[in-house]
Parts: sequence; structure tokens; C-alpha cells
Amino acid sequence: MRPVTATAHRPALVRSGTSLARTAAVMGERSIRLASRNIDAVLEALALPIMLMLVFVYLFGGAIKVGGRYVDYVVPGVLLLCVVFGSSMTAVSVSHDMNGGIIDRFRSMNVSAALLLFGHVIASLARNAVSILLAFGVGVGVGMRPAVDLPRWVAAFGVLLLFALALSWLSAVVGVLTRSPEAATGFTFFAFFLVNPSSALVPVATMPHWVRGFAQNQPVTAVADAVRSLLLGGGTAGAATTRSVVWCLCILGLSVTAAAPVVRRRTA
Repeated sequence: MRPVTATAHRPALVRSGTSLARTAAVMGERSIRLASRNIDAVLEALALPIMLMLVFVYLFGGAIKVGGRYVDYVVPGVLLLCVVFGSSMTAVSVSHDMNGGIIDRFRSMNVSAALLLFGHVIASLARNAVSILLAFGVGVGVGMRPAVDLPRWVAAFGVLLLFALALSWLSAVVGVLTRSPEAATGFTFFAFFLVNPSSALVPVATMPHWVRGFAQNQPVTAVADAVRSLLLGGGTAGAATTRSVVWCLCILGLSVTAAAPVVRRRTA
């Protein structure tokens, strides 16, 4: 009988000639499939935009003055809240993988360290895209009436997705560094809290002086201002969009650069 060698049973994922794009696609498909099986997470991602929109528009809207209709001001902020929450949850899913043994198996299959996180980022983008579109629909349903053309809608959607990409990669790195899913959950609370000292929900000018400096110069404010200017037709849309893109690219570049060495050190 012909002996069975390790080469004969080499997984299809790492056969000779398999490209990085193919490997990345397989990892992305795996993470999306796992995410779709988590019914609780799917329902949470769908319900969060609706609940947040109703709370801020109908419960808080009458008490907050922004010099115009609060619904127009807060919808971009709620969109950003959904993105922050959905992206930061990537840290928890990565931590589950890091502590569940599957990472060791992937490493034995000669999969690139950065690609181990790529699938989680793809799944995060898919969740965020659905959440953004749903929140857009709910925002229009509760009274938001943006008087802008389709290119500005697309630009606003693109800025939100770029921020989701950057934050998802940062969350993935945090998930590798944390020693348990419970610890990774702390990053979700931190990211969610970061929305409060920003222009997402209230104008920065209404905050105490000692908070304004930080609130005005952080990425959440940059993205919120860009999305709001694009959707409401503000004259500063170009400058705000550029500022938000610069913030996103900086976060993305640092996170992607750190991903591979962090994974190699954790799995060494």
C-alpha cells in the first residue's frame, strides 16, 4: 500500500499556487458564515439602529437645541454610533478565536498572520454596511430630509465604511492583545464612550471648556462632521471629509502595520 504523506493531505487553503487573495476570501467567507449563525448578534445589529434612532429623536430631541431640527443633526451621529459599536465587537470575535485554538491550526497551515484577522474585518464591514443602510432608512422614516444629491449620499456612506474598516482593524489588534473575550469587551465600551465627547450627538460648543479641546480634535468628531456636512449640504463638506479620511487612513495604517507582528508574538 502506498504510504499517506503529509503533502497528500495538505489543506486546499495552502496548496501550491494558491494566491493571497484566495486565502483572504476563504478567511472572509468563514467569518461571515460564523457571524450569520450567531442569531443574537444579528438581531442586535439590526435592532440597535432602530432603538438608538427612536431614543435620540423622540426622547432626547425635545430637550436638545442645536439651532435647527435635531433629527437632522443627530441621524449622522446615530449612524456613527452604530459603526463604532459594530466595529469594536471585532475585538471580541478575534479574542474568541485566539483563545479557542483555531488560530494555532491556521498557523500550522502556513496562513499569513495578517490574514488571520482579515476575515473578521470583512465580516465587520458586512455587518456595518447592513446597519448603516438600515439606520439611513430609519432616519428618513423619523423625519430626516437631506436635500443632497446621490453622490453625496454615496460619499457619506463611503466615509462611514472607511471609518468602520479602520476601527475594525484596530479592534482586531486589540482582540489579539487581550487574554480573554471578557477583557476584549472593555474596548467596546471604550469605543462606545468615545462618541460622547464628540460632535456626534451634541455640538462641541455646548461642552465645558476643558472638554472642547479633546472633543474637537478626535476622529469621531471628524467623521461625524464629514457625514453631517455631506448629508445636509454644508459648505465645509470638502474640508470635513478630507479631515475624516486622514484620520481613518492613519488609524488603518497603524493597525494593519501592527497586526502581523502582534499575531506572531501572541502565537509564538
